[in-house]
Amino acid sequence: MTSGSGSAPVESTHVQAAVEGAGLRFTWDADARIEVRSLGAEVVIEANAAGLRTLAGHLLVLAGEGVTDGAHLHLEDGNGLEDGSVGLVLERNDEE
Repeated sequence: MTSGSGSAPVESTHVQAAVEGAGLRFTWDADARIEVRSLGAEVVIEANAAGLRTLAGHLLVLAGEGVTDGAHLHLEDGNGLEDGSVGLVLERNDEE
């Protein structure tokens, strides 16, 4: 699931994640490139257009009807993010 220059998928890729018996489907756009850097008090998420669409899609999946608190997706260096990125967890939490 990696391209030659980083860790973004080469083609549109679908990943199923089980959350309390329900399957969530996360999709990566072709040529998505996403890099996450920690700058101390700030986190920078840098992505090309395909990467931004991919992240938006991931967030929409987590915001979907019937998705429970605690549903989450781990993105890491070598697993959806460019090499050298810090890990990023997208998690749903409806508590106030």
